[in-house]
Amino acid sequence: MSLGVALIGTGFMGKCHALAWRSVAPVFGVAHPRLEILCDATQAQADAFATQFGFARGMVDWQAAIRDPAVDVVSITTPNGLHRAMADAALRAGKHVWLEKPMALTLADAQAMADLAQAYPGQVTLLGYNYLRAPAFQAACAMVQAGEIGTPLAFRGVYDEDYCADPALPWSWRMTHEGGGLGALGDLGCHLVSVMVALMGEVSEVTAMTQIAVPQRTAPDSRPRQVENEDSALALIRFASGAQGSFATSRVARGRKCRLHWEVQGSGGTLVFDQENMNELWVHRAGDAGFTRHLTGPDQPDFAAFCPAPGHNFGFNEQKVIEARDLIRAIGGGPPCGPDFAQGLGIERIIHAMARSNGHLIRPEELTHDQTA
Repeated sequence: MSLGVALIGTGFMGKCHALAWRSVAPVFGVAHPRLEILCDATQAQADAFATQFGFARGMVDWQAAIRDPAVDVVSITTPNGLHRAMADAALRAGKHVWLEKPMALTLADAQAMADLAQAYPGQVTLLGYNYLRAPAFQAACAMVQAGEIGTPLAFRGVYDEDYCADPALPWSWRMTHEGGGLGALGDLGCHLVSVMVALMGEVSEVTAMTQIAVPQRTAPDSRPRQVENEDSALALIRFASGAQGSFATSRVARGRKCRLHWEVQGSGGTLVFDQENMNELWVHRAGDAGFTRHLTGPDQPDFAAFCPAPGHNFGFNEQKVIEARDLIRAIGGGPPCGPDFAQGLGIERIIHAMARSNGHLIRPEELTHDQTA
């Protein structure tokens, strides 16, 4: 089955989606997607990127692109404030949706999106939590599920970057509730939550604090503007299993570029991973003197489709190709892919619980509407 694709957005993740759509057939042997429409803010940009990315047409009107009968699935990689409107329109038009995280600006929006997706069960939804597709991460999940490190007792996770560390960085929509929603929690922390839940299971309660490190920045019009959302967050977590966890995320961590670092401590061993060294999984088993480094290779899930030789590095964009493969398979009646909008709502509840906590204990499942400060 050849799917017609519309891509809305041409930034970092827009290019990543385009590369995935173009690579999924040669890597995994699925039918070549038809790259039908590329949407951008101006016609000149849309035409230029359509040519560059290999799409048949460039358009400005994203609503018309979604309604186009040649389109089966819509990739949405726009700023956060447009996510709900575009995803809702795609579902109502009978299209499948591949949406970048965070799911929405507010918990109320995420709830409405999950409800709408439930009302259109024929449409597949997928959120762009690409770190879940890394071969090393998939291998870690399999080890946890097989009991290779015993009973998981504790999770420690950090996702730090420094893209907002410079106080001279200009103010932007990302720093507002209206345009960006949450700050570090929405940009980075949601990824860490997706990993944490996949490894440890459901979160039962959180206690968190947030911080705005640079309260005011200069807007492009040279006026000072307030930063509204958090630069960093810290949380303590209790999982439904009884295991405990610690969580930290920051967009102002000097020197950190993509430090998605986590470890799972079990009764019989420990697993350690860092996205900045994404081709290594460190494993300790009870009785070992220390940790053993496992390099990614064809014995790990999906690696061999890209390269038959062990130790040849897997990359960020390749994770997105696996995501595209999973989406195509699900649309074709294969295994469900996730996180879908229902699962994404669970991630949103956790990060919004952290944003609201202010040192108080919150049970994410009780947070059913937007109550964030």
